[in-house]
Parts: sequence; C-alpha cells; structure tokens
Amino acid sequence: MTLLVNHPQRPEIRERLRQNIVLRRLTTKAFDELEAALAVVDYRKGDVLLSQGAHEMEQYFVLDGVLKRVVASPEGKEMILRFAKEDDMDTSYAAWKLRTPAPYSIRCVTKARVAKLSLQHWADFLEAHPDLKEDFEYEVMFLMSEVMAHTITLHLLDAPGRVHRFVRKHADLAERVPKKELASYLNLSAETLSRLKQSGKI
Repeated sequence: MTLLVNHPQRPEIRERLRQNIVLRRLTTKAFDELEAALAVVDYRKGDVLLSQGAHEMEQYFVLDGVLKRVVASPEGKEMILRFAKEDDMDTSYAAWKLRTPAPYSIRCVTKARVAKLSLQHWADFLEAHPDLKEDFEYEVMFLMSEVMAHTITLHLLDAPGRVHRFVRKHADLAERVPKKELASYLNLSAETLSRLKQSGKI
C-alpha cells in the first residue's frame, strides 16, 4: 500500500481518478485535498478487499481491473450482486452510516489496482464538499437500485434473457469476466452458460 502522493505513477493515477464516476466533477483544489488521504493498492485475483460482517470499512475507487460484490448465506452459498471496473467505485457506505456490519464482501475478479480511504475520512471529506456528497449519494442509491433490478431479473427472465440483458447493459464486461463468475452472477451453472453459447441461443 502506497499513499498516492508518494506513488511513482502519481500523474497517471491522478489522471485516472479524475475520470472516476464520482470524482470527475471535483475541483483541482478539492482533488488535491483528497489525494493526501488516498492509498493505492495492487491486489491479486481473488483477494478480499472487504469481508462480509466487517465493521472496519473503506471507500474504493477502481483504477484497473474488475471487482465483485458478493453476499454469502450462513451455509456458504454465494450470490454476486454486481461488478465494478475502471472508473467505477464500490463502497459499504449505507451500512457504515447505519452502523451495521458490512452486508457483503468485495473481492477481486481479476488482478486490480484500487485507490482507497477509510469511510470515516471519506464521510468527513463529503461533509466539506456538499456537491460531491450529493453526487456520491445519488450513485450509492443508483447502485442499490441496480442490484435490486438484477435480483428481480433472476426471477423474471429465463437463462438466455438474463445473458442478453447482461450483454446489453455491460457489453464492456461480457468478455472480461470469467465465464464461471458470469454464470454465478446470472444464477446459472457454467455448463448451462456454455451450452447456451454452443446452441446459438446467446
């Protein structure tokens, strides 16, 4: 873990962060303030950024790679709720505000580089920048509605319909997410996904 201000690739990382869905409207002055608190971390495929049930939480901005948000039952059955890629973010902000444990895990689908800071520090920064807070909280609500729409889709659409919806909404991820992960997200077996592809139904 390296603070962004000390990172050897600082100019490139700054440029990437300026394209982030949440940070792109920040003024240069505000971005400079935030930069001092950001740490840059390189993760391997499968690494855990946040564990379900944790109380220590952080705000994540994806620089490279793909993350997944996963919820697990007590029996160990898992469901992938969403993916996040470059210029996107992930968070457990709602749980942190409610003072409840993290309701899901965040893990790496691929190797990834992430800029992060504690949610306490992020919340303090948001309070000092009301426009950013409004943008961020809108994005949090949008992500929650997307997760709900995805969950409903699993019940209403047949297998080919689920695949077509994913490709339509996330064409840039369709070839990047391993087939096993994609099948899990769509509540299919990897064999079913492969069979649909071979039969020309997707």
